[in-house]
Amino acid sequence: MLARPLPLRTGEEAIRVIRALGAHRYVLGRLCSVHALAFDAVAAGATSPASLAVAMRWAEGVLADPGIDPDSKDPRLFRDASPEELLAVLAAFWVPGAATDLTLDRLLERFHALGLDVPLHDPFDESVEDDMHPVLIDAGWELHPLAALDPIRHRGVVEAYGEPILYEAARFEEESAVPPRATLQELPALGLVELVRGVDADGAFVEPLVLWTDGDDVYQDYLLRGVLKAAKIDA
Repeated sequence: MLARPLPLRTGEEAIRVIRALGAHRYVLGRLCSVHALAFDAVAAGATSPASLAVAMRWAEGVLADPGIDPDSKDPRLFRDASPEELLAVLAAFWVPGAATDLTLDRLLERFHALGLDVPLHDPFDESVEDDMHPVLIDAGWELHPLAALDPIRHRGVVEAYGEPILYEAARFEEESAVPPRATLQELPALGLVELVRGVDADGAFVEPLVLWTDGDDVYQDYLLRGVLKAAKIDA
């Protein structure tokens, strides 16, 4: 996959971009997996978002279940979150507000109570992703393949190639790939460090946020330009 650093300065800008990534018409499917500990931490905030009410009750039940080990990799600890739930959780950690310190402290307290390691690596260090435990947020989107696009309705993509023959060549390469290749956009894995230390006290990212992509570069470039435009981010 290709790492594409996003031209974002703050957590608030990241929320706008992530909303746009999941909202355009080229999205075929999505994965927004959020750990119960992340919802639990947000619940500690004095003004927990109403959009998380159901998810927070779910997290409370999961973490209280004696049959589920909260420091394990049990898949029951993860919720297939709605786009609204994903954005609300990220905003609770990355957009400073009255409840932010309570949210951060709650997550750290939970880690200490469960005997989970508090990592020392820098936020968004891709070299540690394979060893990250627990992954608190795993989010990405699968996009419609080029072969499924309508040449009229999706004319902008075709025109992005400059010449129709280049678009047809990209379609052919995609359709001929063995094994079949999905067109993907993924956020980096987000663990404790990324949520607690990913932005500073002013909400500014301490390291660039990267979008991982797989698929034809021209298609991905076109989509990312549209996403940044929709989110009102200057590239």
